[in-house]
Amino acid sequence: MNKFEQRFNSIPPETWAKIAKIDGLNGQWISGVKLDAQVLSRLKKSVLITSTGSSTRIEGSRLSDEDVEKLMKGIDIQKFTDRDIQEVKGYFELLENVFNSYKSIKFSENTIKHFHQELLKYVEKDKLHRGEYKKQENKVHMVNEKGESIGVLFDTTPAYLTPKEMQELCEWTEQALVEKKYHPLLVIANFLVEFLQIHPFSDGNGRISRVLTNLLLLKDGYLYMPYVSHEKIVEDNKPEYYLALRQSQKTFKTNDESILPWLNFFLDIFTKQSEMAIELLSKENVEKILSVKQLAVWRFLQTDKEISPGEIERELKIARPTVNQALVKLLKLRKIEKIGQGSAIRYRRL
Repeated sequence: MNKFEQRFNSIPPETWAKIAKIDGLNGQWISGVKLDAQVLSRLKKSVLITSTGSSTRIEGSRLSDEDVEKLMKGIDIQKFTDRDIQEVKGYFELLENVFNSYKSIKFSENTIKHFHQELLKYVEKDKLHRGEYKKQENKVHMVNEKGESIGVLFDTTPAYLTPKEMQELCEWTEQALVEKKYHPLLVIANFLVEFLQIHPFSDGNGRISRVLTNLLLLKDGYLYMPYVSHEKIVEDNKPEYYLALRQSQKTFKTNDESILPWLNFFLDIFTKQSEMAIELLSKENVEKILSVKQLAVWRFLQTDKEISPGEIERELKIARPTVNQALVKLLKLRKIEKIGQGSAIRYRRL
């Protein structure tokens, strides 16, 4: 049993309960109402903006989500430094690639180095160490809204040991995810806290860790990652994020290693993300998950009358198959009820 496996020996029942809750929510997502492709596309575009803004602000960037959106539309923003803009562009494009191509991306040490190269491809100051492990020692700093250090959180793995420790971590994580001896959320949480302890690159470690979070969770079947921003929830809980890292990492290389503080934070954040994903399927959010024509049908039914599919077709000038699809979806969402049988079928709102 290696050091990573030993960290899983004392997971308490309340932590297992969090894992069970997340898996239950994931099951609801998988079996839930299928979201319209147009809605998914809109959600993904929105999350790319939100996640890019949040992940870069955690590291000291000053760009708002609105600034990120303007930037990705090609609008020049004079008030920000080149570095802020370069880092945002790299993160946005890398995360978009993960969202679109996660099935074909193999998790490996080479992938992590490639991600680092892509993340920093626009950042001029980092061109000499893109995709390369650190050559000098680095420390983890907590930064404020101005991007200034307000304290050192912990020392990281020495540069000369970084290649060895990264190889061990990546090989074990790859094997553990394939063998499924341990729950994947344990394996992924352990990878993230260990990766951030090693801090293998001179810059960009936090951002890379969050891109890898999206990749690993998507590859393990948590398919709502592109539709609810993980990074935004972390940003909203930044002090707790730093505290959980520090509490776990200060135990590393002692006789009492524990990832529990970090694991519980990670699971709490992911539970919130999972709950928000399920809310997208709920009847209270019906307008978010209907296509334009389905939404028109729904609004037409906002009376106390019983209405036939034929009336909907004539009044809205929508083809009958499309009307029928909308009615089926609204029935599944329990927004309407069906009255009668055969040619006498009518629908009314609940």
